[in-house]
Amino acid sequence: MEWASGFIGISAFVVRELTLFAAAGFILLGIGDLAIDLAWLALRAKRALLRARPASVADLPAPLRAGPLVIFVPAWQEAEVIGPMLRHALGRFDHDDYRIYVGCYPNDPATAKAVRAVADPRVRTVVGWMPGPTTKADCLNAIWAALLADEAAEGWRAKAVVLHDAEDVVHSAELRLFDSLIERFDLVQLPVLPLIDADSRWIAGHYADEFAEAHGKELVVREALGAGLPSAGVGCALSRDALEALAGPGGQPFDAASLTEDYELGLRLRALGRRSTFVRLPADSGGPAVVTREHFPATIDAAVGQKARWMVGIALSGWDRLGWSGGFAERWMRLRDRQSLLAALLLCAAYAALLTTAPLAALAVATGHEIVLLTPALAALSYAAMLLLVWRLAMRLGFVTVAYGWREGLRSVPRILVGNAIAMLAARRAVGRYLLARRSGRADWDKTRHIFPAQVPAE
Repeated sequence: MEWASGFIGISAFVVRELTLFAAAGFILLGIGDLAIDLAWLALRAKRALLRARPASVADLPAPLRAGPLVIFVPAWQEAEVIGPMLRHALGRFDHDDYRIYVGCYPNDPATAKAVRAVADPRVRTVVGWMPGPTTKADCLNAIWAALLADEAAEGWRAKAVVLHDAEDVVHSAELRLFDSLIERFDLVQLPVLPLIDADSRWIAGHYADEFAEAHGKELVVREALGAGLPSAGVGCALSRDALEALAGPGGQPFDAASLTEDYELGLRLRALGRRSTFVRLPADSGGPAVVTREHFPATIDAAVGQKARWMVGIALSGWDRLGWSGGFAERWMRLRDRQSLLAALLLCAAYAALLTTAPLAALAVATGHEIVLLTPALAALSYAAMLLLVWRLAMRLGFVTVAYGWREGLRSVPRILVGNAIAMLAARRAVGRYLLARRSGRADWDKTRHIFPAQVPAE
């Protein structure tokens, strides 16, 4: 069986090379993750040693400057959710001076009709000049133009702009928090806490795992290191002056060519020397943090589409558009932002090696051939990568347990397989979308179908 000997030898070589590539890559990325973990633990230890008392929104100083807070809600084909979202926000916001501007499109009359049906003087329907879908940034620019027109016509000036999506579940205390802190910072970002979908615990649920860790640790460390703080695009406030600075004379503050204008916004503000902060405060002492909640995609195709858009906007177009600048911390964080495609490639290599090993070993036994799939050095690398993986899973379990309870914490461990599958599929789609956008020179809003919870969670 000479053919078997050659096939097994070549296959074993390929498996070893895939394993080497995956193990070395995971160790490299894992060391970066471990550094973030240790930095976060150091921050926690410092806080404990100083016995710092957690503040609350109730402890924040009263605002010194008056002026309305204006909530921007871009909406393309959101007729099903925009009405419930607006009614909930109007009934929940604990603030005396705010307005909600909802951006619609001339070829989406159903959404505009749903907004007008709310019939509240604090809600303003803005129908843009371009038919949809454009980008979310383009829709936000249309809302910005409407705000400027209203300010000029009515003689007032907004204090800050708050960004929300059409499916967001807002917190009653967020506007009070924004009103106080926007006087010290140009960008104030709240944590985002995805809602658990009982019908999609494994697909939609993996977003809960990722956000629990990212907004419980990653952004905290990022701010402490002094790196640019990316906006999540929801649950964040921007000072009116900062948006005007981004726009420039007669310009637009949001880049209509960007698929991830929210992410870029924070980095652009940092480049202008503007201050940003990530705030995790309870409304009252001892209570849960003020957060923005929303449902995330519940199907594989929708999740892959959304993750692909993030990869295009951050890892590919973001590299083209923002490049590399700043000090060590800033460059390190941008490297972490852009490593998603490499991580997906490493996952493909790891799963290919893993799925090939057993059939190849069985063939070798059946044909009486010797096979070497792991050299001592490769085994050592693999064990090191596995130890880092165990640490990674333990950290995720801890953060998800704190945010959602021990049941979801335990689910987060096997749920990482779902996240890996979505990441690999999204990477393939992202490369295709990026190349298409490069050829066409056009970026469109990749619509994700949204839902608003029938029963809003208690704060």
